[in-house]
Amino acid sequence: MGIMVSKDLENSSELNRRISSDLRARTVSMEQRNDPDFEDDSAYIEETKKTGKFTWVWIILIILAAISLFSILFI
Repeated sequence: MGIMVSKDLENSSELNRRISSDLRARTVSMEQRNDPDFEDDSAYIEETKKTGKFTWVWIILIILAAISLFSILFI
């Protein structure tokens, strides 16, 4: 028993052509969207604030929580 396999070169070449044209269109649209000025980023940064003066307290609390979890699980 055997299976008859035939290549459909016409459909595969049509598919390759459509995929290539789609990729080319996407590349062109991505090049147009590139914004080297980063103007949008500067507006985002203006609304942020610096880390508070009690950041070290949060770091210590996280370390203590990790130590507590470790001691509960393994001791």
